[in-house]
Amino acid sequence: MLLSSLSRRAGRRPVAGPATPAAALNGHDLVLRYGGTPVVHGVSLALEPGRATALVGPNGSGKSTLLRALARLHRVGGGRVTLGAPDGPTERDAALLSARRFAREVTLFSQSRPAPQGLTVTEVVAFGRHPYRRGFAGPTAEDRAAIEHAMGVTGVRDMAGRPVGELSGGEMQRVWLAACLAQDTGVVLLDEPTNHLDLRYQIETLDLVRDLVEEHGIAVGVVLHDLDQASRVADTLVLMRAGRVHAAGKPVDVLTAQNIGEVYDVRVEVGVDPRTGRLRIDPLGRHSA
Repeated sequence: MLLSSLSRRAGRRPVAGPATPAAALNGHDLVLRYGGTPVVHGVSLALEPGRATALVGPNGSGKSTLLRALARLHRVGGGRVTLGAPDGPTERDAALLSARRFAREVTLFSQSRPAPQGLTVTEVVAFGRHPYRRGFAGPTAEDRAAIEHAMGVTGVRDMAGRPVGELSGGEMQRVWLAACLAQDTGVVLLDEPTNHLDLRYQIETLDLVRDLVEEHGIAVGVVLHDLDQASRVADTLVLMRAGRVHAAGKPVDVLTAQNIGEVYDVRVEVGVDPRTGRLRIDPLGRHSA
């Protein structure tokens, strides 16, 4: 699925994707807590095949917690997470799926992953193929091809043999992104994937998100702080405030000066670039002319 198109861009023979196509991932009236304190209050969210949904909002608004709950990494205190059946309308309760089954359908790129010591870049990227491994069997030809292509499209192939302990934060970010792409799932969740990256790899990461959506029909959920990046990459944008959805819809309808001002407590001017048609968001600080 994913890797077949990425291989075409790299001029390589396509690699077959997973046996099942993308399926929707949904959160229904989710209540999420830290300790006994609710941090997300009855939020519903649908990640649909062939669409990118971006979650934005200030620190503490609950967007990353919501993404982790969809990935089964944060306990759901109320509501439920469901995964659509790829061959029909039936929804499956995500909590009832085995860890291996779920990992073949949903992957999460998280900011909090450490740099494992004593491993090379290739060995870390190979983590993405673990849901497909059988016992102590070594990697298959398909595993090796998936790893190679994921490393190529994320720009880490040249550092394949380097110990990950020697990498910068931005380089390690790309290595973990490669591991997620090697997992080759129908639902991809990304928690601030452009954080720590230089401008080139920020743009390439956003382009990869659009490739997932447009060329493969992947369901993508992505948390971003940069509102311009979110408006560029998202089909649907969810603006969160204090654990609730403040506004949701098309970026142009959600990222208004009023909504941004209410959520971030800052004055902004919002316009549309006449050449590209993209939103332009200009925060107005005390020294703005």
